[in-house]
Formats: sequence, C-alpha cells, structure tokens
Amino acid sequence: MGDQIPVKKKRLLIVGGVAGGASCAARARRLSEFDEIIIFERGPYISFANCGLPYYVGNVIAKEDDLLVATPELFDSWFNIEVRTGSDVIGLSPRQKEIEVKNLKTGEIYREKYDALVISPGASPVIPGLEGINLPGIFTLRTIPDLRNIIQWIHARDVRQAVIVGGGFIGLEMAENLHRRGIHVTIVEMQAHVMPVLDPEMAMMLHGPLRSQGIALCLGSSVTGFKSGEDNSIDVHLASGKTVSGQLVLLAVGVRPETRLAAAAGIEIGPSGGIVVNEHMRTSDENIWAVGDAVEVKNFITGSPGVVALAGPANRQGRTAAAGVTGSLPGNLRFRGSQATAVCGVLGMTIASTGVTEKMLLNHHGRGADFDFEKIYLHPDHHASYYPDAKKMTIKLLFSKPAGRLLGAQAVGLAGVEQRSDVSSMAIGLNGTVFDLEEAELCYAPQYGSAKDPVNMAGMIAANVLRGISRVRHWHDINKPGSFILDVREPHEFAKGHVKGAMNIPLGKLRQRLQELPRQEDICIYCQVGKRSYNATRILSQHGFKAYNLSGGFLMYQAFSRTVASGEDFPA
Repeated sequence: MGDQIPVKKKRLLIVGGVAGGASCAARARRLSEFDEIIIFERGPYISFANCGLPYYVGNVIAKEDDLLVATPELFDSWFNIEVRTGSDVIGLSPRQKEIEVKNLKTGEIYREKYDALVISPGASPVIPGLEGINLPGIFTLRTIPDLRNIIQWIHARDVRQAVIVGGGFIGLEMAENLHRRGIHVTIVEMQAHVMPVLDPEMAMMLHGPLRSQGIALCLGSSVTGFKSGEDNSIDVHLASGKTVSGQLVLLAVGVRPETRLAAAAGIEIGPSGGIVVNEHMRTSDENIWAVGDAVEVKNFITGSPGVVALAGPANRQGRTAAAGVTGSLPGNLRFRGSQATAVCGVLGMTIASTGVTEKMLLNHHGRGADFDFEKIYLHPDHHASYYPDAKKMTIKLLFSKPAGRLLGAQAVGLAGVEQRSDVSSMAIGLNGTVFDLEEAELCYAPQYGSAKDPVNMAGMIAANVLRGISRVRHWHDINKPGSFILDVREPHEFAKGHVKGAMNIPLGKLRQRLQELPRQEDICIYCQVGKRSYNATRILSQHGFKAYNLSGGFLMYQAFSRTVASGEDFPA
C-alpha cells in the first residue's frame, strides 16, 4: 500500500448545537474527514427536538428520550466529533482567533484556538419586564429543562387552569396539549387574532373551532402585570381592565436572537437584531460563520432583512456554513433566503403559510417598495367531494400583477392543508407563477385529491383574473360607492344571512331576470364560496354588464365582518 497523503487539519469550533450547529457539525465531518471539530453547548443536550416539546406535555410523545435527536456519544462514534455540554462560551476574540469557555460544572474558565468558528447561539424567549414576572408558576418553553419544570409544576399543583400569554405557534401548540391533559386554557393575545404573523381574516378562522372546544380567547389587550391570587393561582392583569387567572402561566410572546457574544466581539448586527451574514453564512469576520435563530437573513420575496426562527432554515444554513468552513464545494452552496414556510396544528385544525402575507406587502408599499399585487380566496375540499369525509379548506393566494409571480399562500382547514402549502412553497422557491399552478400535474385519486386539485384551482382562479376573464372584488371593498350587490345563492341561503342591501337572484334564474339589473353600475356578485358567482359574472359580462366576483364568497365576507367587529373577539 502507498503512503497516506498528508492532510492539513483545520480546527473547527462550533458554539451551540440543536438544528443549526449540530447540522453544521455533521455536514462538516462528511465533507472533511480529517478536520478537528468540537461543539460547545451551554445546556445539557446537544441536539433535541424543540418543536416536539409541547407534545410531550400533552403525552403525545410518551418518552422524553424520544426528543433527543442526537447524543454526544453518537457524535463521537458516528462522526468523530467532540461534544462539550455544560460549556458556556462567554467570550470571543476574533483577532486572536480564540473563544473563552466556562465549564458550568466546575467553574473553570479556559480558552480554545480555532481556524474557523461557527456560532449558533439560537434565540431566547422574550420575557417582558412586568410587575410580578418572577412569580412562581410563570414559565417559558424553550428547552428540555423548561419542559421538566412545567410538568413538575402541573403535577405538584394539580393544575386545572392555565393562562397562555401569546397566541402564536408555541402558544397554540401548548394550548392544545394542556387541553389534552384536561386543563382549561385561556389564551391572551394583544393582537385582535391568534397567529399574528398571518393575515387577520385567515387567522380568525381558528377562533370558532378553538372556542367550541373550550379554549377561552382574550384578544386585543396586552398584559400589564401579574399578582398572586387565591388558591395558589396567578392573576394576569390586562390593559383592558380585565383579569384572568390560572395556576400556571406560560409566556409565549416570541423569541429574541442571542447576539451578545457576537456583538461584544465586534461582529456586525443588522437592523432586525440578528447577526449579519452573507449568502454563505459568513459574518463580517472572515473566519466566523453564523447560523440559526440568531442570524439575519433576507426574505426570499422582498429581499428585506429579518430574523426567522424556524428549524428548516436553520438546518439548511448549517449545511451551507459547513461547505464554507471546510473549504469544500466553494461557491456552490448558498442560502438563498427564507420564505418563512410554517405550519401549526391545533385541536384538529391546521394553518399553514409560505412566502409573504398581505400585511407584509402593504407594509413594504408604505415604505416606498412597490408591490403591485392581487389576491384570491377559495374554499375547496381536500379530496374529491363525492368521496366520504371530504373536508373544506380556505386558501389565500397572493401574486404579482401582471406577471403572476407567486408571492405568498396561506391555508386553513381540517385536512390536506400542509400538502397544498408545500406545493405552493416549492413553486414560490422556483419563482413560479399562477400559470405554473394552473398547469401543475399532481397526484389524483378520490381519497387524496381531485382532478382539479386545490392548488390547480387556486392557479386557475388567479390566472382568470390576470387574463381578464374574471374581475374580482374583495370583502373590504364590497360596498364601494356606485356598486350594486347581487346574491346568487338560493333563497333559503339568503334568508340565513346576507350582505346588507344585496338583491337575491339565484344563479339558475339569472338569465331570465337580467332586466332587473342596472347597466350603469358595477355589479358585485357573491355566492357562498365564489363558484356560482364566478359563473354569474361570466353570464353578465357577456351580456354587457360590469360584473365583479366577490373572491371567496360570503364565507370571506363573514370573516371580514369578524375582523372589523372587534367586539366579537373579546370574551363576554
């Protein structure tokens, strides 16, 4: 056998594990067999499933060990990577290319040299500086020790009522899992709807199902403080003047990037509060890379910087950084930005989104960045309607005019939601258009979908708008001055509820009653979901009327009514 080719070894240090740091370490080893790799993790676990924590609370995940994605022993045996848990990196000296580490077990402080450094410090829960914030029984959920503290408290205090401050992903998932344990839950959210990252009319579709299953919603009012109450309870005081109580309070108001180490070392921090990195995840120091919840990344649609605390992007960032620190695949791997694709399940409902929301587009427009866009709504069944147990979903699609580039999609429903959102996400990532969705060839069997899948339907509806075949109006401008409102549902549907001032002519009788309609006014037409009214607009348009279809139909109008009638969204 020939002599082994000498290899120049690098010393790669990684600060922080979990999704970003652990994936970077494993990928770096696969790309470079001979480099020395050490991971420093402040906590006791190097890689665990953050997203699974609420489901252990609800006994869906039965064993705590199932939350451990990888152990130090696995990293050693599989990857020849040294893992040092209980090791807090307290200092960083870029000029000397050193880190300062505190061993949390012994108190020893020591320094380590590096050739390349990856920092993956993650994010920490936001804890507002309110009166009583340190009372026993107030928790955050970010780590396995947090999880243990919550479960221990539930058992020790025989918790029957809980208050969750924040109605985002963690808040809703914990509401579901505490509910599973028989605990009555109140969600307090300062916005007028849960899931504040989404557009209100979509997120509000969760309110009814949540309340129907016993989750109390206290919306549109912020928390002003906490006080000890009767029977070991905690009183949560709101700006509205109301007080809600529980034996356990969970703070789920968001996370903040952990950037203290980087900032103290002079590494650039961006306007959104995250560590600035380039498309290869390199920081302002050429020998330091950063990944995960602490970094600032560009939005794939708008190009604007922001912080995205999601496991999927963190994993991909780790892989990207590994290529850079090892010198492998130079220039071939980059992080192109985030679409913030996310999904949340709560009490049988699923809500998912990808790309930008209408709120984000309007915000950018207000700052001078012009996005000429349109939106459409639809309410398809998740599989063929004739096959048993078809479940309806609501989809909102945002796209540019006139090119039809896909900008964002949101969906809510009981089944099939995440599948359609994944298809939309892939199309957005490929800079696809509504015409691509229209032509997408997707799986079809009656138990899985329809010959015209909901994704196809969304593309077809949007394409009709761009081609001028269909003109649309939306729930917020249905009462435009000079508009005539036409309801083409059946009389019994009209009698159950309708838009004020609407005239009712069922679709089947429309051709015989054209003389009753004004020719000089815009006619805004609606049905229950938008399908019959689309047919009506085609009839009227070809008879010379100025006809518009109310996108999403009466269902979206009702959602709009709930959006503006904020009184409905406060508990009595």
